[in-house]
Amino acid sequence: MAFKELLALVWINILESKFKVILTSLGIIVGAATIVIVIAIGQGGQHDVEEQFKNLNAGTVTISDNSTSSSGGMFRDAPMGGGSRGGSGGNRGGDFPMMGFGGFGANMRIEPTTFSEADLEEMTFFVNNIDDICLMAQSSSTVEGGDMEEEATKTIVGATPTYQEITNLSLLQGTFFDEEAVESNEKIAVLGYDAAAEMFDNIFDAYGSVININSKKFTVVGVLEKTGSVVSGITLDSALYIPLTTAEKYVMGARNYSPQIIVLVNDINIIETTIANIEQLLSEMYPKGSFNVEDAGSQVAASQQSANTLSVLLIAVASIVFIVGGIGIMNVLFISVKERTNEIGILKALGSSKRDILLQFLLEANLISIFGGVMGIIISYLLMPLIRYTGMSVLPSTTGAVMALIFAVATGTLFGFYPAYQAANLKPIDALNQS
Repeated sequence: MAFKELLALVWINILESKFKVILTSLGIIVGAATIVIVIAIGQGGQHDVEEQFKNLNAGTVTISDNSTSSSGGMFRDAPMGGGSRGGSGGNRGGDFPMMGFGGFGANMRIEPTTFSEADLEEMTFFVNNIDDICLMAQSSSTVEGGDMEEEATKTIVGATPTYQEITNLSLLQGTFFDEEAVESNEKIAVLGYDAAAEMFDNIFDAYGSVININSKKFTVVGVLEKTGSVVSGITLDSALYIPLTTAEKYVMGARNYSPQIIVLVNDINIIETTIANIEQLLSEMYPKGSFNVEDAGSQVAASQQSANTLSVLLIAVASIVFIVGGIGIMNVLFISVKERTNEIGILKALGSSKRDILLQFLLEANLISIFGGVMGIIISYLLMPLIRYTGMSVLPSTTGAVMALIFAVATGTLFGFYPAYQAANLKPIDALNQS
């Protein structure tokens, strides 16, 4: 039998049982829709991770005081060390040298640490592979001014000027503060894009205006471009940026002032060695301190791994749905074989081969699967706006649609083969006798 004739026969059989085809393909529809949505959610999650960390270089290391997370009465074991803190001599040509800086004995009480510019100088001098370094502190404070009707609480970031380069902040208007502003405690501010938009009806009115931060007057010298990123827990677009010394003196106060060190390394391939050298130097500089050292690359990898794990789990669920749909196709084809034994017998009596019968039932299974796959893809694209409405990020892709269709066809072929094989192996005389 010619393939064209087979296809026509299959098409007639499908049209005669449209309702059965729709019910049979429900599992495939759900499975295909799930595959497309799962891949869209996974890619949306990865895109969110990329957007979140796009302003933080993979070679960025953040160092923060960890003493506040430990109880003041707790004691920590520490490696024994000798000597007192040495001078600042040495050669930057290699890794941090063992210079006999004082370690600390076991059971020493942890003391809080406040990093300073002097720490940046020592770290830059003794630790190799550092490209740039800055100090940054953050807190929440009341802000008012511009077109705001009432004051609001905003994130205030106090930083040294190199913070802009390390976090890749670009200016929409104005300038970022410089070293002179830090040294003279200037009351100037740079606004994140969203912060400026919330405070001023026209974002370009922000530049040169005077606002109040913690009831102190600050002049706005710049507005940042929109980033959509989060760095060290700070939503960059919603924050206000001021010189570090100004933040300590006028906003945070000595009690709440706890700056972090942010380091940008030259070569990320040896970042683990650099981190080890930083930790060693910190233990020598502050033998009674406790620190948390994290690199951005690990944070990005962990976030992407979480998104990938979620995608794999959801794809596993979608695969189960496909299996259920495939079992449905197989059951319907088994019933169809029994109902159409007379037709099979006539076709064989007229000279149709086993291959013809096998192909006929496999084509039916595949057409049902393709119909279910296409319908599932269409339904998934219709559902995506609703998913976005819930706040979840979805990023549809051709890959998801192709994978769904491949899964659908594979399911139809796999689960349709055995019923088709049974039909193909019916003897003509037995098939005609069962009619």
